Amino acid sequence: MSFPPIHRVVTGHDPAGKAIVASNGPLPSIVELQAVPGMIFHEVWETASTPAPIDNGADPTTGPMMHGPPKHGTRIRFVDLPPDASYLAEAEPRMKALFEEVNNVEGLTTRSDSPHPMMHRTEAIDYGIVIEGEITLVLDDSEVPLKPGSVVVQRGTNHAWANRSGKLCRMLYVQIDGRYEPSIAAALARR
Repeated sequence: MSFPPIHRVVTGHDPAGKAIVASNGPLPSIVELQAVPGMIFHEVWETASTPAPIDNGADPTTGPMMHGPPKHGTRIRFVDLPPDASYLAEAEPRMKALFEEVNNVEGLTTRSDSPHPMMHRTEAIDYGIVIEGEITLVLDDSEVPLKPGSVVVQRGTNHAWANRSGKLCRMLYVQIDGRYEPSIAAALARR
C-alpha cells in the first residue's frame, strides 16, 4: 500500500507586488530512507529564521536531509512510517544508520532499557498529526494509541513512533526550533 503523492502550491510576488503562483506540482524532495525501507520523508517547506523572510527565494527543501528544524526556523514534512515488523530486526544498527542518514545521531537516545529502539529527542516543538493509518506514541513511561485526526504536541520529549498496525501510516509534522527551559535542560543532562 502507498499513499497518493503530495501536491504543493507555493505562492510569491511579482515585481509589482501582485500575488502569483511560484510553483504548483509535486514535491521536489521525497526521500525514502535507506536504513528503514518504506520510511519516506516528503519535504514540504522550511524557514531558517524568525521572523521568516517573506521573499521569492529558492526552494529550501532541496538541501541535505535534516531531522529537526533549522536553528530559529521551522520545517513541515509528511512522513510515511512502515510497520515496525518490517524493520525492527537488527534494530540497533538500523536506528544508528537512520539517524546518521537524517543528520541527527545526537538525537538518538535508545538505551538497553528503552521501551522502543527508535527512542529519540529533538530540542523543538513538533506538531505531529496522523493523516492516515494508526501509530502509537511511545514515551519513557507510557504509550498513547493514535488514529487519523490525532494531534501530538511533542515538546522536546524522549519518544518513538511505533507502528504496530501492520499497515503504512502517514503523519504530517510541523517542527519549530526551541530551547529547553533551564531546569529541563539540567534534568536531561543528568539522564
